[in-house]
Amino acid sequence: MITLAALDIAGTTIDEGGAVYRVLAEVVAEHGTPAADAEIRHWMGADKRAALAALTGDPHAVEALHARFAERLQAAYAEHRPTPIPGVPEALERLRAAGVRVVLTTGFDHAVTDPLLTSVGWRIGDHLDGVVCAEDVTEGRPAPRMIHEAMRLTGVTDPAQVLAAGDTVLDIKAGLAAGAGIVAGVLTGAQTADELWAAGATHILAGVHDLPTVLGEHGALTPKAHHPASRRGPSTTG
Repeated sequence: MITLAALDIAGTTIDEGGAVYRVLAEVVAEHGTPAADAEIRHWMGADKRAALAALTGDPHAVEALHARFAERLQAAYAEHRPTPIPGVPEALERLRAAGVRVVLTTGFDHAVTDPLLTSVGWRIGDHLDGVVCAEDVTEGRPAPRMIHEAMRLTGVTDPAQVLAAGDTVLDIKAGLAAGAGIVAGVLTGAQTADELWAAGATHILAGVHDLPTVLGEHGALTPKAHHPASRRGPSTTG
């Protein structure tokens, strides 16, 4: 029985138009260490401080780089306001009505996450049961610590009762490391079904709107034995 859904934010529950990785690439390039697209993709879903340190090779400048990243990302969000991915608010409402707690996890820090959630009108207690940012734990994805913290916040002790879902390889690896009963990849982000299957996903969904399927309701979970061709979604990931 699933009692907790631990879900990624950007590219999984919220469409932010791919701004996060455009801004990340810009900040890295301006530092004088431009990164190839494959390098940026490798860090999708990761703690953004860890990503900046690795991509620039300059751990001493991380705080200044992250401050620049957060400022520019907030400006990008002000210009093009993020929105919930279609069907997600209804899915979250159905999950919570069925007794499944919903906690969002993200490689963002609270300086980015809190205004982002406010902009889409989501509040803890009304729409969510908690939010865990990379800065709330000692290690971001692919480590399982954000999922473990989501479990602690909601009083869930058995990882087999956890459904972890996200749109990146690191989301899948974190779910597997946590021992989650279901580790679902969603195709609303920037990584493909083949990439998510290869990372070890137990299920592939068109999007979070299909999560109620896990509770035995109608939906469109794709059995692993018949996985579809690679597909890309409309947004990127946080």
